[in-house]
Amino acid sequence: MVFQGLAEKLQDTFKKLRGKGKLSEKDVKAALKEVKLALLEADVNYKVVKNFIKKIEIRAVGHEVLASLTPGQQVIKIVNNELTELMGGSKSALSFADSPPTVIMLVGLQGSGKTTSTGKLAKSLKQDGKRPAMIAADIYRPAAIKQLQVLGDRLDLPVFTMGDQSSPVDIAKAGISFAQSNNNDVVIIDTAGRLHVDEEMMDELKSIRQEVKPDEILLVVDAMTGQDAVKVANKFDDLLGINGVILTKLDGDARGGAALSVKAVTGKPIKFVGMGEKLDALEVFHPDRMASRILGMGDVLSLIEKAEASIDAEKAMELEEKLKQNEFTLEDFLDQMEQVRNMGPLDQIMGMIPGLSGAGQLKNLQVDEKQLDHITAIINSMTPEERRKPDKINGSRRKRIAGGSGTSIQDVNRLLKQFKQTKKMMKQFSGGAKKMKGRLPFFN
Repeated sequence: MVFQGLAEKLQDTFKKLRGKGKLSEKDVKAALKEVKLALLEADVNYKVVKNFIKKIEIRAVGHEVLASLTPGQQVIKIVNNELTELMGGSKSALSFADSPPTVIMLVGLQGSGKTTSTGKLAKSLKQDGKRPAMIAADIYRPAAIKQLQVLGDRLDLPVFTMGDQSSPVDIAKAGISFAQSNNNDVVIIDTAGRLHVDEEMMDELKSIRQEVKPDEILLVVDAMTGQDAVKVANKFDDLLGINGVILTKLDGDARGGAALSVKAVTGKPIKFVGMGEKLDALEVFHPDRMASRILGMGDVLSLIEKAEASIDAEKAMELEEKLKQNEFTLEDFLDQMEQVRNMGPLDQIMGMIPGLSGAGQLKNLQVDEKQLDHITAIINSMTPEERRKPDKINGSRRKRIAGGSGTSIQDVNRLLKQFKQTKKMMKQFSGGAKKMKGRLPFFN
């Protein structure tokens, strides 16, 4: 879970506040002391924490909170608002050139994930209807050019390269000419990094900037390096000037100090976050949604966007019709499972659901995606007729299916039982939504 350590502490603190009918100034200050410690433990910049707590205290000990009928909720609302502002207030969109191609230059230290982020950003732009091309300008790291070409093949997008003997400046200039000739409206330049910021690297990046005049310079930093990421962002901004940040490996950062400090310290927004290794695991950074997730309120909008991007609308309508006709099969079950898996890691998905998003609810829940692989193997070991009519699967067939999928008969039995229960539940939801209206709050 993103920010797991911080989220758990903050949610525990606010749970105590909600449990009190009235709050005193002493209660609020005690809670804010816990919030301060939680943020410092999460590796948030000390000055950022100090200013953040001061702003909340001014608002939280005021008359509107202490005299409120729900003072605990009011304090949480204030913290949510201030967290959102701390991370940038609202999403920061890319700036596109009036005359294509838009030039985006990715910079950063070696190992931060620039090349992979180049591919992820290209895929995201392609999904938005753009025609991106990538330029391989990292001539120093072994296999950097080949890595970008492999990504280009997977994405069916052009990668411009002149090998590793030409200067990065010449490669960048020629790459933009290539994009203009091939009607690409965005070019993303993958530049070289070093183990640390040095004069030689910065001079090269400045030369590229001078020649190609990028519309966006995005710094790629590893979220798991904490405050070091913020220091790197400051250095790059001072020496080169950046427009924003791509924060990689946020899915593996249980603390979150970098995400909470970057905007406040550098003044530059986080524009994208990497939430996994897959090429579709780059998300636009929404400060308000991230604040809600940290405080255990879920992130319904991101969940809906993931569902819209991953779930086939036509198949969903077909499924609804099958449920009405009681024709839902194991093939449909497998198809639905794969579509949900395409939305991303299941623990991230559940972390977006209000009510399940609290750190306490998910803390002890281990999502074993290998179980889903077993289910896939079992269903794939069935004949088409068995998938469509699982009632025909007798003892000997179960033994054959278990052997073919490398599982046990008990695993096959468990799946068939789960399928029956799922089919029954889905039919109830399909036909019972109207009946439930008025009884359940989310149907009103």
